[in-house]
Amino acid sequence: MKAMALLAAGEALSAIELPVPVAGPGQVLIRVEACGVCRTDLHLIDGDLPDIAMPLIPGHEIVGRVAALGGSVSGLALGQRVGVPWLGWTCGQCPYCADHRENLCDAARFTGYQIPGGYAEYTVADARYCFPLPDSEDAVHLAPLLCAGLIGYRALRMAGAAHRLGVYGFGAAAHLITQVARWQGREVYAFTRAEDVESQAFARSLGAIWTGASTAMPPQALDAALLFAPVGALVPAALRAVRKGGTVVCAGIHMSDIPAFPYSILWGERQIVSVANLTRVDGEEFLALASQVPVRSDIRPFPLASANEALTLLREGRLQGAAVLIP
Repeated sequence: MKAMALLAAGEALSAIELPVPVAGPGQVLIRVEACGVCRTDLHLIDGDLPDIAMPLIPGHEIVGRVAALGGSVSGLALGQRVGVPWLGWTCGQCPYCADHRENLCDAARFTGYQIPGGYAEYTVADARYCFPLPDSEDAVHLAPLLCAGLIGYRALRMAGAAHRLGVYGFGAAAHLITQVARWQGREVYAFTRAEDVESQAFARSLGAIWTGASTAMPPQALDAALLFAPVGALVPAALRAVRKGGTVVCAGIHMSDIPAFPYSILWGERQIVSVANLTRVDGEEFLALASQVPVRSDIRPFPLASANEALTLLREGRLQGAAVLIP
């Protein structure tokens, strides 16, 4: 099979050929139809995350068809469409797993990180962590739901009943969760780089009632803020924007250091919380909700061989919505 792989941290991905993997016990072999490009892929490529084994095949927003079943697999069928998310395996026995917080499992393994991902024609996944997906939707539009959508949903849940919702960094996750928030009757305030008028227009087209620079103050105090941009300096900015009792949700797996800030902007029972990965319950709930809204991904497709181009555009902030690779 063909794949795009990282051979050394900080380098561009290389086109390689590998044997088609074999599904072991409890696993399924998946013929990849589409794989979303996520900012976490950039963090892996840049070496921001630890213990990366080379060659690395990134990609954790996978949509594909079951091509083979390993031993002891039940509940999935050959030819069935499935989605594979970031969380790819947990131990199922630790206190976190036992407490329905498998996203915090210390032994967890992640797709496109410790487990070969979807920047390839085939991949193998733990059957327990595959979500059945509908045949009625295009694979390219489903792919971003598997991480951008799921992480956005978990971040939105942490915002509780917040009515005035600030969204910092209007990329793949923000454009999906804005649709959910507006469907729920919330107000969305979108924060972008000051010069990024295209993203601001995009946010307004999805129902944001206000857009502005990431350092600007909104016209009204926010109930909560969701930070999708991996910029620690936005945490104090968001604290200043939320009301007393408000919550700032840091939704990235990696973020630059948060600078020192005065206690006065945290005081008033404001909170800073982080999102760590996702659970299978998140996936089941969000995918059901996404079909109800319905959530529509704004995507830009690329052939698999153009993965580096897609990553460059993402790094430079020149993508609206989500990039998706098609083998």
